[in-house]
Formats: sequence, structure tokens, C-alpha cells
Amino acid sequence: MAALGAVQTLAFVHTAGWWLPLLCIALLVWRLDGTGSAGRAALLGGCFGTGWLCAGVWWLFISLHRYGGLPAPLAVVAVLLLAAGLSLYLALACALYRRWRSGRPWPDAALFGALWLLAELARGLIFTGFPWVASGYSQVDGALALLAPWVGVYGMGAVLAALAALLGGVPEIMPGRRWRVGVCLLLALGLPLACGPMVFTRATGTLTVALLQSNVAQDEKFAAERMPDALAWVARELSAARADLVVAPETAVPLLPSQLAEFAPGFWDSLRARFSGSPQAALVGVPLGDFERGYSNSVVALSAGADYRYDKLHLVPFGEFIPTGFRWFTEMMNIPLGDFSRGLANPPSFIWRGERVAPNICYEDLFGEELARRFVDADKAPTLFVNFSNMGWFGDTSAISQHLNISRLRTLEFQRPMLRATNTGATAIIDHSGFVLALLPTYQRAVLEGRVQGRSGVTPFAWWSARLGLWPLLVLALLVVAVGGPWFKPKR
Repeated sequence: MAALGAVQTLAFVHTAGWWLPLLCIALLVWRLDGTGSAGRAALLGGCFGTGWLCAGVWWLFISLHRYGGLPAPLAVVAVLLLAAGLSLYLALACALYRRWRSGRPWPDAALFGALWLLAELARGLIFTGFPWVASGYSQVDGALALLAPWVGVYGMGAVLAALAALLGGVPEIMPGRRWRVGVCLLLALGLPLACGPMVFTRATGTLTVALLQSNVAQDEKFAAERMPDALAWVARELSAARADLVVAPETAVPLLPSQLAEFAPGFWDSLRARFSGSPQAALVGVPLGDFERGYSNSVVALSAGADYRYDKLHLVPFGEFIPTGFRWFTEMMNIPLGDFSRGLANPPSFIWRGERVAPNICYEDLFGEELARRFVDADKAPTLFVNFSNMGWFGDTSAISQHLNISRLRTLEFQRPMLRATNTGATAIIDHSGFVLALLPTYQRAVLEGRVQGRSGVTPFAWWSARLGLWPLLVLALLVVAVGGPWFKPKR
């Protein structure tokens, strides 16, 4: 069962295989239907989830061991414990499904989809959340992607699980009625593709953009002997760019202001002078603050307009903040700048050439419900997202493609384009329909130039999640479980 969970993660990288999770989850349901106890079902669900997460986030081993300095055995155990711990939600969902299933295909499919949704919401929200490889991301190029602007990634995952439960329950359905399930699956997957996506947004303006990919090895990023070359390249490319908007990745300048003043005096002064009287603007990833009063993972704007600064809100546990009681663990690793302060929950956008540009840093674009807060006032909502990332922590692995597809899913939810400026990849321009317009090869120092079209208007998902967060999905799932769970008597 763990192997089955692991196999489905191929679809999070090679999205043409969007059907693979449907098949794998269906086989999980088939096994759950045939098992004799809730405890056995919990074990099956836990194994499926552990295999899923181990295969999906195995690259954390690289950040912990190669760059963090944690001994290899401890790094392996840490990844395994993380995967197993986060799989407890799915284990509980599978146990409750086995206990409450009625033997009727349609109610059972709805029950499984609701329990699956609750498990994914728990994983994505509790203890700051870890929604990486949430099931909906596997559908970014599938039929269910058309649900993104309506129900978001979690809603897509719930529908995927319900359809898989229907498919997994086929062997128990009377032969004369199995065709109904087949017709239902074909309609659910084929009808949206035939109808096409609904468009809730409209074009605003167009910007020319230049996205820097600095390609600094993570073990050299803070090395004094390598830093002059990296800083010189960033300054040179920022100054030479002729695009309307120039973007440098997360911590492209890896030094706090006081350190930079000592290490490279005049760095910011020359860049400010370059952009102060220019029709261009630049957004640069840099830590701000000091060790005494605290520091933030930030983005600053260089332009002829007012000063602009964005501070990262959703920090990564262990990498960017130390959870209570785990300082002993982080002290075993070598992670510079590992205890950032948090930014504002609903920050303003950077307004440039009529576009409202909304930064988010690395991990933050996993949390669509948090980006949605910027859509409460449609007149101030972003017309364009920009993601600043440093995936160098994880090597040239599947993490890069997974993160690219996460960004693509965000563009579908909000029907907004996304620029991605990264240290090692994937640096890309993604339009409002999730299509990758331009992409740099990974692990190359280069600049990606292109054009991006802003969008205005609000999708249904942006509207309700801006006001209510993920509560509508949570309440709906609980209602389905309440009706289809304890009150249904198993059919014998």
C-alpha cells in the first residue's frame, strides 16, 4: 500500500499522468472496502499516506543532510517521521470510512470524499500546515482543473477522492448497475473538458519583465569567497535590464543591511540611483533588520515611486522559524538566518505601470487561502503575482517541478498570472490559465525575458475564500460526514 501511495506522486511532476492518483486512490478504497476492521483500514491509510509523502518530499533529506549538516541517518528518520506523522490524518479518515460506510456506492463515495477533504485540510492547516503534494495539485492538467476557480485545490482533491471511491467500489456493485458508475465517471471527467473553462477575469495591461536566475549553490550562498561574484552578477543584471519590471529571487542579496554595508559598501546606493529616475522598477529578495531587533525574509522595490517592502508571513518550520521545544533539533544543523519575524497578513501590492504586483516568497504560494485575503476589495486586488524562491536547498530534484505546478494551480484559482524568479529554477512566466509561457533551464545562471498580461476581476474561489477562508469546505465536509457517517447503518 505504501508503494501505491508513492507511485501516484509521479503525477505531481508529470501532470499528463493526472489519471494515476485516481487509479491509486481507487485501489486504496477497494482495499478498504474489503478489510475487516477500522484498525486495519487505519493501517492501510497510514501506509498509503506515508508512501505518498516520502516519495513526494524525499528531497527534504538533501536540505537536512547536505546543506543543514544533519547526520544522514537522522535526516532519513526525520523525513520518515514527518511523513508518518502527517499520514495520521489519512489513517483516521480511512478508519472512519471503514466504520461508517453503508455499502451504497453514491453515499460511500461522498463520505470518502468528505473524509479525504478533512484529512487534507488538517494536514494543510494544523501546526502551520504542510500541504505539499496535496492531491489536487496532481490535477493541474486534468479535467478537474476546471474546478480550481470555484473550489480551489482542496475542493479538487475532494472531488478526485469521491470519483476514485466510486471507481474503487465498482466490484461490489451489481453487474447490471456498473454501467451507471462508468457513465458518471465519464461525465465528471469529460463534460468539463467539453464545456471549457469559465473566465471570471479580464485583461488590464501588459508589462515586459526580466527574471533573474542567479544559480548560486546553496553551500556557497553564504561563503565569503563566493559572495562578491554573486552580488556583482545581480547588480550588473539589474542595472542592464531594460524591462518594465525586473525581479531577482529570494535572498538574491543574502546579507542583512549592516553586513552588506560592511561587505559591499555602496551596493544599494548605486542601484537606487539607477532606478530612481528610470521608467523601470526592480523587486529584489533580501533579508531586512538585524540580529538584535529581529529580521525578516523580504522583498524591496527599487523605483522612482514610493518605497515598497514586502515581508514574508508564512514561515517554514525549522528553516525560517524554530517551533517551540525544537531548538535542540535546529542547533544540530547549519542554517543561517533561521529565525525570521513574520510580515503582515494582508500586505499591499506594489503598484507599477497600472498593475498591482503582489509578491509571495517561496513556500507562501502553497497557501491559496492566504493569498486570497488580498481579494477582499476587488479594486485593490492584485493583477499579477510574483513568487520569489530559492529551491537550491533541495538540489536538482522533483521539488522544482512540483513547485512550478503549485504556482500553476494558484493561477487557475485566481485567474492571475504568476512570475517565478528563483535561484536555481524553475524560473518561469505563467499566464492566468496556468500555461507556462516561458521557462529557463534549471541550474543555469540566466535572465528570462518576456511579457506578462495582468488581470482584474474575482473568481468564485477568490471571493469566498477571501472572506471565509477554508471554512466553507470544512463545514461542507462535516455536514456530509454527519449525514453519511454515523447515521447510516451498514447494509448487510
